[in-house]
Amino acid sequence: MQTRPFRRFALGRLRSTGLIALALAAVVAALLPLTGGGAATAASGAGAPDPRHPMAAPHEPVVPADAMEPTAPVLSRDGWTVSASDEETASENGRAANVLDGSTATIWHSRWSGTAAPLPHTLTVDMHRTAVVSALVYQPRTNSPNGRVGSYAIHLSADGTSWGFAVASGTLGDDATAKTLSFAAQGARYVRLTATSEAGNRGPWSSAAEINLLGDPGSPASVVDLPRTGWTATASDEEAGAAANAAANVLDGDPDTMWHSRYSGTAAPLPHSITIDMKSARDVSALTYQPRRSGANGRVGAYTVTTSTDGSTFGAPVASGTWKDDDTVKGATFSRTVSARYVRLTATTEAGGRGPWSSAAELRLSAPANPATAGSWGRITGFPLVPVATALLPNNKLLAWSAYGVDRFGGSNGYTQTAIMDLATGAVTQRRVDNTKHDMFCPGIAVLKDGRVLVTGGSNAERASLYDPATDTWSATGDMNIARGYQAMTLLSGGDAFVLGGSWSGARGGKDGEVWSAATGTWRKLSGVPVTTTMTADPAGPYRADNHQWLHATSNGRVLQLGPSKQMNWISTEGDGSVTAAGTRADSADAMNGNAVAYDIGKLLTLGGATAYENTTATRRAYTVDLNGGGTPVAARTGDMDFARAFSNSVVMPDGKVAVFGGQSYPVPFSDATSSLTPEIWDPATGQFTRMASMAVPRNYHSVANLLPDGRIFSGGGGLCGDCATNHADGAVFTPPYLLNADGTERTRPVITGTVPARVAHGATVPVTTDSAVTSFALVRAGAATHSTDNDQRRVPLTFTRNSTTSYTLSIPSDPGVALPGSYLLFALDSAGVPSKARMVTVG
Repeated sequence: MQTRPFRRFALGRLRSTGLIALALAAVVAALLPLTGGGAATAASGAGAPDPRHPMAAPHEPVVPADAMEPTAPVLSRDGWTVSASDEETASENGRAANVLDGSTATIWHSRWSGTAAPLPHTLTVDMHRTAVVSALVYQPRTNSPNGRVGSYAIHLSADGTSWGFAVASGTLGDDATAKTLSFAAQGARYVRLTATSEAGNRGPWSSAAEINLLGDPGSPASVVDLPRTGWTATASDEEAGAAANAAANVLDGDPDTMWHSRYSGTAAPLPHSITIDMKSARDVSALTYQPRRSGANGRVGAYTVTTSTDGSTFGAPVASGTWKDDDTVKGATFSRTVSARYVRLTATTEAGGRGPWSSAAELRLSAPANPATAGSWGRITGFPLVPVATALLPNNKLLAWSAYGVDRFGGSNGYTQTAIMDLATGAVTQRRVDNTKHDMFCPGIAVLKDGRVLVTGGSNAERASLYDPATDTWSATGDMNIARGYQAMTLLSGGDAFVLGGSWSGARGGKDGEVWSAATGTWRKLSGVPVTTTMTADPAGPYRADNHQWLHATSNGRVLQLGPSKQMNWISTEGDGSVTAAGTRADSADAMNGNAVAYDIGKLLTLGGATAYENTTATRRAYTVDLNGGGTPVAARTGDMDFARAFSNSVVMPDGKVAVFGGQSYPVPFSDATSSLTPEIWDPATGQFTRMASMAVPRNYHSVANLLPDGRIFSGGGGLCGDCATNHADGAVFTPPYLLNADGTERTRPVITGTVPARVAHGATVPVTTDSAVTSFALVRAGAATHSTDNDQRRVPLTFTRNSTTSYTLSIPSDPGVALPGSYLLFALDSAGVPSKARMVTVG
């Protein structure tokens, strides 16, 4: 079959008052593989294959135009100054001021003549005004590798004296491309970049050609929407003659109604304003604007946001900017949190210049999140690659990988860029894996019973590889009989692995089931498990219809395929295998790029998705599927999410609640448009979702999420589209509300004390002691996520006997179909639902 070439885009240069000649449209550009040290004058990676050459990409969608532009605007550098901890002025012009001169030919360099100044080195930008800032764009020098920043941290300050904690930190690749270092949008005057290592370890140096800052992306982190009950809205003018376009429509919860400025007769001239009265003073820190759905006229372009305590006196703007001329939801982050009763949005231009009009479908206001009810986000951690796939390892580390390139994919190159994050220290290391001859982009993943990670197919569609965390080594295992990409995998109760679907790579269609033998490392076809019975009705046919299936392994080698097709199926993997219809998922339509998670024994929650892979409206719906009644699973609709989502990720927590992150209401690969930036947590006791603190970075196509051993959740990735602005080579850790007090401090946790066996058998009893009384225990299987799917994670609540206040005997399920063999996080929870840090246990 002919494959479609991956399109590369030439990017124009962005300018700000003639100062910026740097191509910032590629705000997260390519990061080449690290190759270690070498002479100080040697170019990094010399002689290595170049991962940036054009490659064919099987069947992948074209990168949309909006992926080429950063969501946040590039801030004007007029009036800025910059200082450094040290600079080279004797043997070259390496002054700090060079990073603001608009030329990549000049550089700042740390002092190297005489006795070189030791690391760390800092660059501090003073904007001489308070502005909302959300990212630092670092352009390394282009004439030499020396001084490229490796590990880094970013701090913000209002006064240049108090810096607080780092808002971002991470590790950069050893190459000359521009890199965008994102963080939660907030107001600041000073931004400091601290380099703590040189990328190639060539010496104690740091350097930079240019530094730019990005402004408000409209998505501040750690805020929650305020309830609008009782609020009223008034406008400078409204259309009441030709249409019922009153100001009150922006608060009615219906995006198909709107406020519109007066246009009948003589149109009211710009500016137009709409004022929300919250009826009492509240802390408020952001405004969300949803444009009308019914047409382009009146979309707000340039705007200001002002506030008042009395409705008469409005102060200086707390936010201002210009919104794009499109129908996506927009945001305005305030330069500071304010206490106000009235918030006024003033439109000074119409986005498309079509006329003197303004309109809005919905307006919302947000306040800083209460950590005890909405959780909180940690700093953004930069990765040297886009983490498209991740697996939690039993040694308290997180394995991540992208493709042959750190920020792009294509072809079948025979190697993969990987990274490992040490969860204890936050340090990230990078490695290119060549020995398995496997480009592991778009794979199937299963965590085996001994903790090894089995990765199948993808760009090298027939290959299969194993990662062993005990030895930190990769090895090849037997090739699959059927070449696949976008397939689904799960471990079976007996320790083998089952794979199904995957027409993204290889021939389209015919991706029937097969089983990998743990004993022999070979694959066995299942002629009785045709993929056709499990596919969606995607209009693109098999190459989309058999992707990313939701598989739940049960007893005796059986698997429930419960989505994304609306038809569910029982699959037997014995002999030649068989498929038996298991009914529909209640009234659900097909839900491609949704996901499912096992939150209790034999109980699963499915979330979101869409009737086609892309370019169709996603759903807010969620369903429970109960396998405990016998033969046919019982599916029922539970409470809807507040946001429609496809390409989201879901994680089961130790208390049985399920958190969902990211996704789009209208799924488009590689795009940040229509992002759902507010996570939600579903409670099985109520069937309802609760909004959590918002994210700083969109997490859509090619993003991941994993439960961590300390009960927190890693959410990261998105993109992998080469020279585009929607690559997110980073991640952040979400702390759920069960760990936090209202002031953000951590609640007192129970502690599992004493020795817990590293391995336990099915049916065994396990003595456990704690430092205080607890009321429940749960095992959560180590997960492996990619493309919104994680078939490995499941929660198994444990029965136990209380021997004393702090002594217990736990009963491990005897059925390996309940507790699949493999690595688990063992949590103890107190009466308030606060979990301990987990102990790692291998079951089976």
